[in-house]
Amino acid sequence: MKAMTSRTRLVAVAALLALAGFAWVVATQGPMAPVRVTTAPAEEATLAPTVFGIGTIEARRSHLLGPTAAGRVLRVLVDQGEAVRAGQPLAEMDPVDLDLRIDAARAARTRAREGAAAAQAQLAEAGSRARLAAATVVRYEQLHAQKFYSADAVEAKRHEGQAAAAAEQAARASLAAAQAEAQRAAAELDGVQRQRGQLRLLAPADGVVAARHADPGTTLVAGQALLTIVDPGELWLRARIDQGRAGGIAVGQPATVVLRSRPGAPIAGRVERLGWISDAVAEERIVEIGFAAAQPGVSIGELAEVTVQLPPVAGLAVPSASIRRGEAGATVWRQVDGRARRQVVAVGAADAAGRTQIVAGLAKGDTVIVHSARPLAEDLRVKAVPSLQADR
Repeated sequence: MKAMTSRTRLVAVAALLALAGFAWVVATQGPMAPVRVTTAPAEEATLAPTVFGIGTIEARRSHLLGPTAAGRVLRVLVDQGEAVRAGQPLAEMDPVDLDLRIDAARAARTRAREGAAAAQAQLAEAGSRARLAAATVVRYEQLHAQKFYSADAVEAKRHEGQAAAAAEQAARASLAAAQAEAQRAAAELDGVQRQRGQLRLLAPADGVVAARHADPGTTLVAGQALLTIVDPGELWLRARIDQGRAGGIAVGQPATVVLRSRPGAPIAGRVERLGWISDAVAEERIVEIGFAAAQPGVSIGELAEVTVQLPPVAGLAVPSASIRRGEAGATVWRQVDGRARRQVVAVGAADAAGRTQIVAGLAKGDTVIVHSARPLAEDLRVKAVPSLQADR
């Protein structure tokens, strides 16, 4: 009997120990165990916020060269990739009948000039006759006073003088008309010559032929580009920045550009211009980033990433990983007496070190949950651990 009693006691003790072990496992490792979390305090810090964007390399100054009137391409003297100098002939359009029109306009100008010269001679002759007639009238009037000529003779001479003066006025008007015609003919010739000159497409500035859009024989409409000329030393990045983070960007701020063709060679730059028109569909603002130095070998249209450095911001900060965003806005989970508590916060700037400014909702020293082993819920028991991987 004593042996049975001892054995019963041992079994009971073992059962209690097993039950206690099971309860411990359930309470610490099972579904009822506290959720393992990593935490961090809300503390004062100075953040170096940045803004990230993606864009393409573009020419700061680009010239689209084409005809001012519809026509057919006669010849193209350069090809894509060639360097050109300002004023260099690049292409020529077919003049069609412009050369014949220039000859006709030049002949018309010569005829008008000769007509003006003839009118000048006629004016000189008419002026001479008018002066002679006026002198004759004066002499006849004097002789009439001495009773040598009758009043009728004097009146006849006066009539001749008036006729000569009228003829002079007519000759003067003819000269003015001839001179105006000469000016019109010269202007018409100049206009046709200018039109002919515009058929020769000249380089507007030093640069490189970035694109050749048509070949000889192609018919272009007025304003259609035949060649694109760019300055390879004046390239920049046309980047798109999320409107929600573009508010702090200003001209002159430093930036770092990483080209797709040079992922391991960041390029220093700065914000050169902010676009006044944003993309309402993509909710992005256009920002142009200039390079601190010329970048040879960079192709226009190449994709690149840009990081703009904003001014430092001092204030309360928490790890960015602790912030959740949803319909209620930005929230964090606080650890309060071993329990998870949801807290709505107002956030500010964020930096590349993984910290986000807290404008409202937390106080210095509050503990926030950064990562958790399982999804969190209000009032859920939590247990802070140094690392979720190390605690497993």
